[in-house]
Amino acid sequence: MRFLLPFMALSIPAVRAAEGVPVSYYKDVRPVLQTACHGCHQPAKAKGAYVMTEFAALVKGGEDDGAAIVPGNPDGSALVVNIRPGKDGKCEMPKNGEPLKAAEVALIERWIREGAKDDTPANAVARHSPERPPVYSRPPSVDALAWSPDGQWLAVTGFHEVLLHRVDGTGEPKRLIGLSERLTSLRFSPDGAFLAAAGGLPARMGEVQIWEVATGGLKLSWPATFDTVYGVSWAPDSGRFAFGCASDKSVRAVDLGTAKQVLFMAGHDDWVLDTVFSMKGDHVISCGRDMSAKLTELATERFVDNLTSITPGALKGGLAAIARHPLRDEILVGGADGVPQIYRVFREVQRRIGDNSNLIRKYPAMEGRIWAVDYSADGNRVLAASSLDGKGTLMVGRAEFDSALPDQIKGIYGKESTGRSAEENKAVEAWQTGGAEVLKQVTVDGGLYAARFSPDGKTIAAAGQSGKVMLLRGEDLEVIREFVPVPITAAGSGAGR
Repeated sequence: MRFLLPFMALSIPAVRAAEGVPVSYYKDVRPVLQTACHGCHQPAKAKGAYVMTEFAALVKGGEDDGAAIVPGNPDGSALVVNIRPGKDGKCEMPKNGEPLKAAEVALIERWIREGAKDDTPANAVARHSPERPPVYSRPPSVDALAWSPDGQWLAVTGFHEVLLHRVDGTGEPKRLIGLSERLTSLRFSPDGAFLAAAGGLPARMGEVQIWEVATGGLKLSWPATFDTVYGVSWAPDSGRFAFGCASDKSVRAVDLGTAKQVLFMAGHDDWVLDTVFSMKGDHVISCGRDMSAKLTELATERFVDNLTSITPGALKGGLAAIARHPLRDEILVGGADGVPQIYRVFREVQRRIGDNSNLIRKYPAMEGRIWAVDYSADGNRVLAASSLDGKGTLMVGRAEFDSALPDQIKGIYGKESTGRSAEENKAVEAWQTGGAEVLKQVTVDGGLYAARFSPDGKTIAAAGQSGKVMLLRGEDLEVIREFVPVPITAAGSGAGR
């Protein structure tokens, strides 16, 4: 099973070690620094020439302050001076972030007073950076991929990195190597300037990385929660990004310019696995393992509606993927029950007990769980990718239909479900399935976890368990080209597991 392991509460850092027990750097101090500091002080983005992800560099300090840590002397350690509140109550660090709690500062001071010992296990030492890129002995599973808006680049997840490939196959890929060992979601900003990558260190930290496409530089690292995060998406103006969290089941959005969180919604009952913005960018739609797609207003951070039916049995499993129609506020979702379904974002009829009135169309069930869905740029086709027992299925369906709610169906939705006749239920079923035609479907070896239409709709990129990326013709799903996105060496590090 894919990213369904119970990582939720395995690594919540302590803010105070037990009295009489020495403070552990690895168990107590590192998680605090990881959450508050590593976003700006890592090999891919070393502000002030200070790297805090490696112990020797953490102790040494940056370009201005001298030794960051003086064992036995918290008052003489620049790290402590910078995180302590000054006379005005403000802290130098984290820059533009929330100050550390008093208990966290006290914990770090106590660790330094006790000798600032490094108890990091040998197998937990960070091994990968731009200077020490991952080495692969075999292709890793691909969890996500994304096309650039101009169709020139294809981004593919690796281990601790994103690889940017030119679609024409020329040149070496750009390797964007960051802190997160696992990346679950990729999205280019609508203006093409940035690439967002969501993921993290499982059971330790979640992170969203924002990369500058032109330079390959890391613009922003935004840590969140103590587990991997999922489903990153962009607002239409490229000014904000949203994502879903596992450990606290929240949906969050961050302003790119200020790096400030502008949305926190914790109305889901299980992991949030994907997000998308509404057409105007004023709402965020999210879906997750709680078998729901939810609508949240950005300005007020207010949960508005369950778009999918909350009636037991309407959905037979969690939702893992969501995509928005390019021209209308409608969403395509897919998940554990293998049924691609299209819902309207803004309700037209009052919710009734037992109804599913936002449902516009549903396609025939696919084998296995759906992990990826997408719309073509013209909105006339949809795709869904699923996985079951080492096989993957890719489906392309017709989406050329009138999604306006007919008066007859609207009238039926106005009744409680228990008050509808058999004929009325058949009419609703006929409308919800009408025109939801499968145009083409293929099965491949290896589960499929990612699939996207190219910007011109002529090509589909798909990948997953095999570690290979397939480029298929959009019209008939014939494979045009297949390639391994990572460099393979005879004596790899095992990073591709």
